[in-house]
Amino acid sequence: MGITRRATALTATALTAALIAGGTATAAPAPATPDARNGHPGVQRVLERAVTEGGVPGIVAEVRDGHRSWFGTAGVADLATGRPRHAQERFRIGSTTKTFVATVVLQLAAEGRLGLDDSVERWLPGLVDGPGYEPDRITVRQLLGMTSGVYNYAMDAKVRAENEGTGFLLHRFDDYTPEQLVRTGTANRPDFAPGAGWTYSDTGYVLAGLIVERATGTSLAEQVDQRVITPLGLSGTYTPDPDDTALRGPHARAYSRLGDPSPTAPVHDVTELSPSWGYAAGDMVSTARDLDTFFAALLGGRLLPPAQQRELFTMVPTPPGAWIPNAAYGLGVGSVTLDCGPTLWGMGGAINGSWTYTFGTRDGGHLLTTNINGDWTNGSWPIAVFTSELEAEFCPRP
Repeated sequence: MGITRRATALTATALTAALIAGGTATAAPAPATPDARNGHPGVQRVLERAVTEGGVPGIVAEVRDGHRSWFGTAGVADLATGRPRHAQERFRIGSTTKTFVATVVLQLAAEGRLGLDDSVERWLPGLVDGPGYEPDRITVRQLLGMTSGVYNYAMDAKVRAENEGTGFLLHRFDDYTPEQLVRTGTANRPDFAPGAGWTYSDTGYVLAGLIVERATGTSLAEQVDQRVITPLGLSGTYTPDPDDTALRGPHARAYSRLGDPSPTAPVHDVTELSPSWGYAAGDMVSTARDLDTFFAALLGGRLLPPAQQRELFTMVPTPPGAWIPNAAYGLGVGSVTLDCGPTLWGMGGAINGSWTYTFGTRDGGHLLTTNINGDWTNGSWPIAVFTSELEAEFCPRP
């Protein structure tokens, strides 16, 4: 579900009166004021090049800077009709789901309902029992920080065969339970001993989601909705039911070349698929505006008490080639340092037919969210486009 080296997932705003009460926001955000000026020509040029040179179907970006917002787009939402993309569109956000899940876990930790140093075995006895695993040593903190060593189920040979290339077309509607995803991952030996390294693990977030459910007695989707979506008024954001294969409300079509980087590779409409293979690692749907609102609140300290906010930003540099270049990872958020100087915070996500990125200043006051309704650019993954957008916005040339 994540943006990884091998990309197997194919595989700001003013929150007036938003307060922390037991780790939960208690007021809805005031909307940013649309910026009628085209004050972001550099970003707009990147969007247009992504279509004309990168070959992506369509791309959107929403910039939030204080109380002002700006929306830009290029390309189309639907290749058959030529319909343009627009600001209200919903799209699958892939691994940005992890940031929502980590927020809920940290809120529960603030309330004393679980501990970040609790073991997986305490909450999910017997589930992690694959060869080489020590579930009594794997902690909730390690799950959120990608330092658990738990093997990523998205890298499992059978899962890759069923979710890459033409295999995806045959298996796109297969149903998975979270427990199946965990068992698939832990059938492979761990990448390292708990806490001894860093590796991107969707399995770790599936475990974190199951722990939320065990700790609260309700579904993960209910907790995300009650603690984040509803308080922030994220009207375009939701967690789909496992069998909800379509996108609700206005949305772009999602397109894939099934991992073939060739500019002449066939393009497939993959809008409908089973979200069950993502669960807490990557099943959510949102909009550019909602993601700006969410990250403004989270990075700005309006969703977590100070102690948990510090945990959120406890960053570990990611090994070269293991994730986004020049990156570090905390508990559900990442940071990237641009070649032009600034370090930005946020998260990215990839899933078949949709790539999403939200990054900005550490206080959440200035953010850029972008989405491509395709899982390729000619000759490279979309991360290069996203990096160019961030450079255009946060390192503008005179």
